[in-house]
Amino acid sequence: MMSRLRDNINLGPSYLREEIKKGYVMAPGIFSGISAIIAERAGFKAGYISGSGIAGMMGLPDLSLTTLTEVVDEVRKIVSISKLPVIVDVDTGFGETLNVIRTVRMLESAGASGIHIEDQELPKKCGHLPGKKVISAEDMQKKIMAAVDARKNDDFLIIARTDSRAVEGFDRAVERGKMYIESGADMIFPEALENENEFREYAKNVKPLLANMTEFGKSPLITAKELGEMGYSIIIFPLTAFRAHLLTIEKIYNLLAKEETQRNFIEKLMTRQKFYEYIGYDDYEKEDMELFMKKLIK
Repeated sequence: MMSRLRDNINLGPSYLREEIKKGYVMAPGIFSGISAIIAERAGFKAGYISGSGIAGMMGLPDLSLTTLTEVVDEVRKIVSISKLPVIVDVDTGFGETLNVIRTVRMLESAGASGIHIEDQELPKKCGHLPGKKVISAEDMQKKIMAAVDARKNDDFLIIARTDSRAVEGFDRAVERGKMYIESGADMIFPEALENENEFREYAKNVKPLLANMTEFGKSPLITAKELGEMGYSIIIFPLTAFRAHLLTIEKIYNLLAKEETQRNFIEKLMTRQKFYEYIGYDDYEKEDMELFMKKLIK
């Protein structure tokens, strides 16, 4: 195995496009460099960086509290350590049309392979909560056209998310999806569809599509294979690992506070050896030694 220092060049948007052509792509939510490495080792071909996940890691709710700079910084950290092409949630584009242009340029420069931008009003809400409001379809079309024009690499995915199902109904969500494709979006993300039949019917009317399989929301949990057969190209699992991560932390902290030692739950912890294997600890040391020897020889 090559050193992670030399073998972590991100595969990027063209690779993601090619994988989509082969069939549906599953993109688990990743929220750190190590989570991206583990997802990569599990065999996934892409990763998804959720706005809710970034806010959650900071202890904040998903209410437009994070900034473009904070999202870009997280993306850059993850992309620098992982091969996985990443799709990034940029909420409403961090403002109006001019802000969308800057958002695309900064995310593309940071190494993302694509973004999705939604048609909610600011401040946005989690797509599966009540009380959402959407901007006009025409205003969203302007944002999409601006995003498409702003990208430098035509393979960089511009995905348009519509939250209109909960606000204007299913039929209007389909209409918006068609309008957004006409405006240049590469893919449509219909958020918070409410049953399997809606997923199926949406796919009969609009393509290409991204499906969101988040837990504890309005949408049923459908397998990636089933969604792929319906016609969905990308299936994201935004917070699955993050929620498991939080639950584990809660359990471990409570146990440690109660027992005042980790001796009785040591088997619940990843070993030092396994962790070092994931991060390539020995490879880094080898690189350091090789550089040191080269310096001595000179």
